[in-house]
Amino acid sequence: MRFLRILTRAACAVLLTVQAAQAASVASYTQFLPEGTNLAFLAQKIGSPTPLLEYNSKQMALPASTMKVLTALAALLQLGPDFRFTTTLESHGRVSGNTLNGDLIARFAGDPTLSRQDMRNMVAQLKKLGISHIDGNLVIDTSVFASHDKAPGWPWNDISECFDAPPAAAIVDRNCFSVALHSGQPDEIAHVTVASFYPVSVFSQVRTLGRNSTDGQYCELDVVTGELNRYTLTGCMPQRAEPLPLAFAIQDGAAYAGQLLKAMLSDAGIDYSGHLVRQTQVNTPGNVLAQTQSAPLHNLLRIMLKKSDNMIADTVFRTIGHNYFGVPGTWRAGSDAVRRILRQKAGIDMGNSIQVDGSGLSRHDLLSPETMMQALQYIAQHDQQLDFISMLPLSGYDGTLRYRGGLHEAGVDGKLSAKTGSLSGVYNLAGFLTTASGQRVAFVQFLSGYAVPPEDQRQRRIPLVRFESRLYRDLYSAN
Repeated sequence: MRFLRILTRAACAVLLTVQAAQAASVASYTQFLPEGTNLAFLAQKIGSPTPLLEYNSKQMALPASTMKVLTALAALLQLGPDFRFTTTLESHGRVSGNTLNGDLIARFAGDPTLSRQDMRNMVAQLKKLGISHIDGNLVIDTSVFASHDKAPGWPWNDISECFDAPPAAAIVDRNCFSVALHSGQPDEIAHVTVASFYPVSVFSQVRTLGRNSTDGQYCELDVVTGELNRYTLTGCMPQRAEPLPLAFAIQDGAAYAGQLLKAMLSDAGIDYSGHLVRQTQVNTPGNVLAQTQSAPLHNLLRIMLKKSDNMIADTVFRTIGHNYFGVPGTWRAGSDAVRRILRQKAGIDMGNSIQVDGSGLSRHDLLSPETMMQALQYIAQHDQQLDFISMLPLSGYDGTLRYRGGLHEAGVDGKLSAKTGSLSGVYNLAGFLTTASGQRVAFVQFLSGYAVPPEDQRQRRIPLVRFESRLYRDLYSAN
C-alpha cells in the first residue's frame, strides 16, 4: 500500500510539473498583450484526456459569442437539423363566400428570417381562398414566447442597435429599419425621413453643427426609444452634403408586425370589421389558412455561427426552452433546457457556468475553457452525425475569421475553424485546428480586460495580432 501511495504521489508530482510547464509556456505569449489583460486558455487533442496547453482553464470568463457553440449544439440535439419555424394565418371561424366569419389569427413562432415578402405571400394565399372580408378581429399571436424580449445583462445602450434587436416572437425583416438624417444650416434642427412602408414614428431634435464647430466632441448623436416604436433622435450632427443613413432595432415586434400585416391586407383588398389586437396567452390553434416556413435549422445555424447572428441565436435559445418544457419560451426556460439537454444527451456538465441568453451578448454569462472544451470534444467525436465543424468560420476564408490578422500571420488559413466572441475588451475563440502533423486539436481562448491607451485606439488590435500569430503558429507546429 505504501508503495502504491508513493507511486500515486509521484504521478501527481509529474502531472503538476507538466501543468506548470504548460502554464509557463502559455504565459510567455501574454507579454504581447496590453498590461492587465486576462487570459484563460486550453488546447487538447481530440479524444485526449490531458491538455496539450493549459493556462487558467478553470477561470470563469465572459464567453461572448462563443456561447453560440453551446446554443447550436443543444438545438441540434433537441430540435434536430430539420426543424423549421412555422408562421401561420389561421382562424376558428369558417369561410362563407368571400367572408371569413371569425378572427384572423397571425401566429408568430419566433422565425428570425421571416420577411415582408413571406407575409405578402401568406396574404396572397388568403386571397386565393376568395377572402375579401374578415368578420372579426385581426389577432397578432405571440404566445410562443413570454416575459421580456431583452435578456438580463444586455447593455442598455446597445438595445437600439440592429445587431441587438430584441428576439421577439414576431420578427419581420430582422426587426430593423433605416432612416435618413438630413442636416440643416448651423444651429438648425436636422430633419429625418423614413420610408412610408415602415410603421414607425421618428422625430428629430438633432442640432446641426457648422463644419468647423468644436461642439461635436461632446455633443453626440443619440436615440431615445418609446412605446409603440417611437424614436426621438437627439444631440448633434455636423453639417454635411449627403443625408446620414441610420438603422435602428424595432422594440415592439408585435406592434410592428401587426401594422405591416394590416397594410398588406388592405393592399390586397381584404378588410376586417373588428380591431387589431394582441394575443399573449397560450390558446388552441385554429384551422391553418396560410403558412410559411423558415429554412431547416441546420441552415440557420450555419448562418448563426458563420456570421455570429444574434437574432438567430436568441430565438433558437428561447425556442429550445419552449420545445423542451412545453411552456412559452423565456430566457430562464432556455437556460434550464440547454443545461439539461447537454447533460442528458451529450454528457456535458455545465457546473457553475451561467448562461442567460443564446447569443452571448449578456454581461451575466460566465463560462470556463474547461466547460467549453467538453462541448468541443463532443462535437469533434460526433461530427459525422452533427455536421457541426463545417458550420464554423474558416480562418482566412469566410465568416468572422475571414480577416483575422493574427491567424493569417500564424499561417493557419484554411486549417482553423472556430467561433469568435467579441465584446468591449473581449477577444475569444473556440474551435479546432489541424496541426502540421495532421493532429486535430480543440482549443479555447477566453481573453478579456483588453484595453489600450486612448492614443493607441487606432492600432488597438496590434497586440492581439502579435499574441495570436505567435500562439497559433506554435500550436500548429506542435506534435
